[in-house]
Amino acid sequence: MDEPSSPIVGAIEAGGTKTVCAVGRGPGAGILARRQFATGDDPARTLAEAIDWLRAQERSLAAAGSLGAPAALASIGVASFGPLDLDERSPAYGHVTTTPKPGWRDADVVGPLRRAFPGRPIGFDTDVNGAALGEHRWGAACGLEDFVYVTVGTGIGGGGMARGRLLHGLVHPEMGHIPMPPVTGDSFAGACPFHGRCWEGLCSGPAIARRAGRPAEDLAPGDPAWDVTMRHMGNALATVTLMLSPRRIVLGGSVRRAGRLGEAAFLAGVREHLRAALAGYVGSPALEPPGLDGFLVPPELGDDAGVCGAIALAQDAAGRR
Repeated sequence: MDEPSSPIVGAIEAGGTKTVCAVGRGPGAGILARRQFATGDDPARTLAEAIDWLRAQERSLAAAGSLGAPAALASIGVASFGPLDLDERSPAYGHVTTTPKPGWRDADVVGPLRRAFPGRPIGFDTDVNGAALGEHRWGAACGLEDFVYVTVGTGIGGGGMARGRLLHGLVHPEMGHIPMPPVTGDSFAGACPFHGRCWEGLCSGPAIARRAGRPAEDLAPGDPAWDVTMRHMGNALATVTLMLSPRRIVLGGSVRRAGRLGEAAFLAGVREHLRAALAGYVGSPALEPPGLDGFLVPPELGDDAGVCGAIALAQDAAGRR
């Protein structure tokens, strides 16, 4: 929703495959302009493209009188794939760190933005923590202090909140790389270059494609790759549930749409495997039908969860200042 009293901010959602830039105040009509382009393997080029676009939008909005005085975006928010250095005391703060994405290891993300927008607060967090913040402010996690957001796409990541605060610590959550128990009949070696058969290595979009020999969107609804993927998803989400005790899990990313199988059938299957993996141990009606339908849900912001999260990060950065 558009909130005319709040300042207009800039937002960058940097994903492993695509980058989305926006200016605005919130979801829907609150996004005043946006642009999407391939992330690519050259961080300097990607960041320059994002900066040039944000500057152009700033000039356009200033000319139209939309920015008020001073005529500038109030702040910039970045929700980026990782891993990231989020420790503001670290000399590598604002950098991507050990990513397997070509060209991006040790890339400085925040530095170029600070130089391009001097004096403007920069909000910076993982793409999944950003999406979690967006869903908390405007979507499926409104009113919840304890929840998890998981994205399953090119990679798998998890973020969320505990007692109303985004999850941070030694670094940030890396749920996509939790080790996975074996599933009977599944001998796939996994696709993660670091861990092989971790959650990302078994259930990400590239992992499904490697396992099945074709992209997930091309798989028939009855393809056995769907069943084994949903079984692994249920096991992983059971681990998340047991470790963090969230009141809700929001499942985003492209894999949840499940091609010809469809989102509803995919979510239903994952819910059943999650329930089976928990084996009745956690005594909560939320983890039994029909409560399970409200425990594991798709994002209300849909594919805009990440860019809306970047807007929310920018707003929070401006507020802290």
